[in-house]
Amino acid sequence: MTTNRPTPFPHPRLPDTLVERLPAISRRFMIGAGAAGLILPRFARAQTAPSGNGPSNAINVSGAHNAPIPIALPAFTNASAGTSVVGDQIAQVITSDLDHCGLFRSIDQTSFVPNSLANGVPVWNNWSILGAQALVTGNVTDQGGGQVRVEYRLWGIAQQKQLQGTAYTTTANNWRRIAHIIADDIYQQLIGEKGYFDTRVAYISVSGPPTSPTRRMAIMDYDGANTRFLTSGRWMALSPQFNPTRQQLAFVSFESNRPRVFLFDLQSGARSMVGDFGEMSIGPRFSPDGASLLLSVTRGGGAMIVRYDLGSRRITQLTDANSINVTPSYSPDGSKIVFNSDRDGSGDQQLFVMGADGSNVQRISYGSGRYAEPDWSPTGDMIAFTKLGSGGFGIGVMKPDGSGERILSQGYLEEGASFCPNGRVIMFYRQTPLRVGNVSHLVTIGTDGFNERITPTPTNATDPSWGPLLS
Repeated sequence: MTTNRPTPFPHPRLPDTLVERLPAISRRFMIGAGAAGLILPRFARAQTAPSGNGPSNAINVSGAHNAPIPIALPAFTNASAGTSVVGDQIAQVITSDLDHCGLFRSIDQTSFVPNSLANGVPVWNNWSILGAQALVTGNVTDQGGGQVRVEYRLWGIAQQKQLQGTAYTTTANNWRRIAHIIADDIYQQLIGEKGYFDTRVAYISVSGPPTSPTRRMAIMDYDGANTRFLTSGRWMALSPQFNPTRQQLAFVSFESNRPRVFLFDLQSGARSMVGDFGEMSIGPRFSPDGASLLLSVTRGGGAMIVRYDLGSRRITQLTDANSINVTPSYSPDGSKIVFNSDRDGSGDQQLFVMGADGSNVQRISYGSGRYAEPDWSPTGDMIAFTKLGSGGFGIGVMKPDGSGERILSQGYLEEGASFCPNGRVIMFYRQTPLRVGNVSHLVTIGTDGFNERITPTPTNATDPSWGPLLS
């Protein structure tokens, strides 16, 4: 018999990593020249290089789905044969990250002009004739003892200057994370806001026969790499949600055939039940400060929303149970909550917004069809939702007052919208029927309705929760 034993999961920080700001270089200043370094007790995100600091480096991305930024990214050079594979892998992941967001267009390496770097400095005309607006160069050096040094520089072609230069010294097995961090740096320098590549997604892995599938909670990098299974599958798991400030997930487990909310510690693999309320507890969602948890508790045919303080374990009732009130989600400032309810007597599920204390409830959805599973954007300017109408299930967004409703994707079954940390991209799951059973994929799409992509997973997948940027 299988048991649901704690599954240790590595801490996402990169301890003892050396992060260096690389100065701007001239033709007489080689990339290998010395640069002051800062040894950090915990991993720290790189600071902007002295040259090119400030919003003037950002490129206007209005309508970027029509005209993404052309960027050149040659393979990272290698100072030793032992790191040649790592250098290629890092460059590939950075390219994949930038292509993923739809705001960049990687220029085909076969079109690069030979010898377009002179003593580490770009030969500007050789890149401008390709239409490149930005160039990324880098190298990887084997430091011995399982350590590698990864350097990269971001160049503005029109400005003819270095915009960013950073070096990381870390363990070799952290190469993929370093690649995501570099991609985030590039994104922030050129777009003017934080990226979302150094993140993870929790989801439900679905495997086995269609009549009795196994549903396990899993976690992976945002792009589908490094999948880890966190529960054994003995009991069905649903609705994972990241704590925004702690290494912790909340999820629903059907242990003993009774759905209740549990907490899962990503450092130790330990789990604990969040009380034992009512007939069942479902739909967990953390507060922005990570100190409390919203959930729905069923009672007498209805469901009420409650707030659970993780420190004091105190329960505060925010709605009654005279109707079905479920799937709550906080606004990013914690002042309001959006939720799904049939409380207005129309017989359909609608979206409502209330104060964080349960006051001033107002309906915000008025289109035809039923609304569910709202998720408030991290930027606060929109709410994503699932809608069931005449065209099937769809994923849409609206403003917090209910105006500006747009359907981004529609199909047989599409549910579970979750925003990336900067609010530009949504992940959801799409289920497609087969002759026997169905297939479920995780899908990302921009909030403008463009750049739809499938995220690879080793099994069918549902219920995505996009976590915060790692620190």
